Amino acid sequence: MAERFSLKDHLFNAETIGQLAGEFSVLPGFDREAFAAEALSGFPERELLDRLEWIADCLESRLASDFPTMADQLEAAMPERLDPTLRDDDFGHFIHAVPGILAVRHGLEEHRDRALDLLEQATQRFSMEFYIRPFLNRWPDETMARLEQWADHENYHVRRLVSEGTRPRLPWAKSITIPPLLPLPLLSRLHADPTRFVTRSVCNHMNDLSRVDAGVVLETLAEWKAEARQDGKELKWMTTHALRTLIKQGDARAMAMLGYSAEAQVTVETLRMVPPAPKIGDKVVVEITLSAEEEVPVLVDYSIGFTRPSGAVSDKVFKVKQGVVKPGKPLTLKKTQVFKGDATTYALVAGPHKLSLMVNGVVREVLDFELR
Repeated sequence: MAERFSLKDHLFNAETIGQLAGEFSVLPGFDREAFAAEALSGFPERELLDRLEWIADCLESRLASDFPTMADQLEAAMPERLDPTLRDDDFGHFIHAVPGILAVRHGLEEHRDRALDLLEQATQRFSMEFYIRPFLNRWPDETMARLEQWADHENYHVRRLVSEGTRPRLPWAKSITIPPLLPLPLLSRLHADPTRFVTRSVCNHMNDLSRVDAGVVLETLAEWKAEARQDGKELKWMTTHALRTLIKQGDARAMAMLGYSAEAQVTVETLRMVPPAPKIGDKVVVEITLSAEEEVPVLVDYSIGFTRPSGAVSDKVFKVKQGVVKPGKPLTLKKTQVFKGDATTYALVAGPHKLSLMVNGVVREVLDFELR
């Protein structure tokens, strides 16, 4: 039986700790072997994020006690900046989150500006999105002023931090107390960024805001289109990505912005599941055929109403495809659906279920089926 993948062991192990120890060995008197041995000894009983805190503990005891000197040491031990010529998928290594942890621990109260300087340098090696948030909560005006400067930073990792660090629903991160729409002017500046790493963050942030005020998000996206500061193809992708939650909810305004009319005249020729009565754990194919008398752009999804152990029904939306239905040329789509028996987020329950086919956000047909 194959050994189960462990993210914490993949990220924090003898090799990565050895790398970090080597970087800090530039500091006079730093004992890389002793540091590595101590750090590795504390890993077995710690989970992923706790390992980061433990690494910071082990380093902290070997650094200066006064924060300005500690910050100088942390910067001296930093590796080269992440490649500034790249445009995406250059997140860095988790071991380089340590400066952020120590900036919050020792710089938040008495050394705010020096700590923010440290985060500016550190985020060019590993995103400081988690560690800017305590500063936003403790020093909202001063931190926002710094983000205003960073929105024009020459390094795209710093520009991305402006968006990612202020997201109201940042995964894994602690909440922030600034008004959710406060960073919106910064997003408007960043939306025309030439790097996908930044623009993806901007549209993820906009998607978060769509749960707060969908109208403001739609208005802002329309303004960006009118400004034409971003490449048209990129802005189209951004708009689709920013509106994905509203699209899942069938929001007619979001559908219309993407060119999908809720009034589209589309006929469902076929909606079936093969096999028609699946068992928990089965893989099935959902087959859909649409026809129309006029050419119609369509966005096709379906939702399944899963019965929960309590008896309540919870809907989950599954994306199918975007396409065009043309006269005399029915559009046939197929999607594989797996009824996982070992899903970690919810448990499946046998019994009657419903699959609702949605075209441009409108339910067009419902398929009843029995999950065995």
